[in-house]
Amino acid sequence: MDLSIIIVSWRVKDKLRENLQALFSSETNFSFEVFVVDNNSSDGSVEMIKNEFPKVKLIANHDNLGFAKANNQAIKEATGNYILLLNPDMLVQVDTLDKALTWAKNNEQVTVSGFKLINDQGEIIKQVRKFPKLCDQLMIILKIPHLFPAVLNNYIPINFDYEKAAKVDSVRGAFFLINVNNYQKLSGQKSLLDERYFIWFEEVDFCREVYRLGGEVWYSPAASCLDYVGASFSQVKRGQTQKYFRNSMLAYFNKWEKKGTYLILKIAWGLIGLFLRQK
Repeated sequence: MDLSIIIVSWRVKDKLRENLQALFSSETNFSFEVFVVDNNSSDGSVEMIKNEFPKVKLIANHDNLGFAKANNQAIKEATGNYILLLNPDMLVQVDTLDKALTWAKNNEQVTVSGFKLINDQGEIIKQVRKFPKLCDQLMIILKIPHLFPAVLNNYIPINFDYEKAAKVDSVRGAFFLINVNNYQKLSGQKSLLDERYFIWFEEVDFCREVYRLGGEVWYSPAASCLDYVGASFSQVKRGQTQKYFRNSMLAYFNKWEKKGTYLILKIAWGLIGLFLRQK
């Protein structure tokens, strides 16, 4: 199998249907399989897949297991030489898969590839990130970028050229292409995500692990995909999404950075929580 496409879905039946229709309408000269891991949706997603997309390899969970753990369920069963982690609210063009896989095959030194993402307004999504550091994450916790966006110009590189291929720290997990053989040569194991992250930071963690092992992560404009951005998360209460984000940020810094850095961020989150409770 050339490519395994894995979609973790939660309550986005209509967007998921569009996504799958586009995938199976793709013009390709290679074999691919599609997994959908449904995280206990209540909108009829599972029934829709069974009735309309019999080719899909469906994993229907009875609980919401989060992004990393649900992806790993399918990764363990995937047989492709490449694995594409694809958000459910994405829409490929007829040539997206072909162009992405062709570029990846022509750049075998690359372990993770990200490609051009366009929002529904036709704008390029600035997805390339530097690895998180104490300063930029403190700015995010304190909501400073809402008033002064320029404080994140290093974390989200302001001058990055999205029309040129380049080696980068990390790319967005919405369209995340993994060279399975490359990763296995580096690590000696399957390309699993770290399950300490429920949602957020898992793709950054994976990219950081790739570099630790001696691999490379690249962005390329060779393929493009429409990204509706956050269809599932728009249904989650803001307080809960902030909790997910906080927990994942702290887990990342506890794993990768010095203990003091982790403690500073933990204190900052605690102070923000105390401030909000007093308002």
